[in-house]
Amino acid sequence: MSLQRACATTEVEPAAATQVTLTDGAGKQILVCVARDSDGTWHAIGDTCSHARVSLSEGDVFDHEIECWKHGSSFDLFTGKPNSLPAVKPVPVFALEISGADVLVDVDHTI
Repeated sequence: MSLQRACATTEVEPAAATQVTLTDGAGKQILVCVARDSDGTWHAIGDTCSHARVSLSEGDVFDHEIECWKHGSSFDLFTGKPNSLPAVKPVPVFALEISGADVLVDVDHTI
């Protein structure tokens, strides 16, 4: 597991998300959406909507989902699966840990 610091825990409130750019083991940049659901649980998913190729972190977080701002598809923050059309393909879900005041994400390990 190659955890990388994504952001500080103070940077994301419950029911919110932020975009971070991390690098995988091959040196490729990966856009990650770090989100906290309505309960305050932390999540890390791929930041690009599988339907419209726009940033999910700009969408609304509610319950355990994030909604794409462009066409309204929502994705389960635990599984990455779309819960509504027009998206039909899931987004990746990455391993995440909280270490002190840091949010750590492993983009080489999908859940």
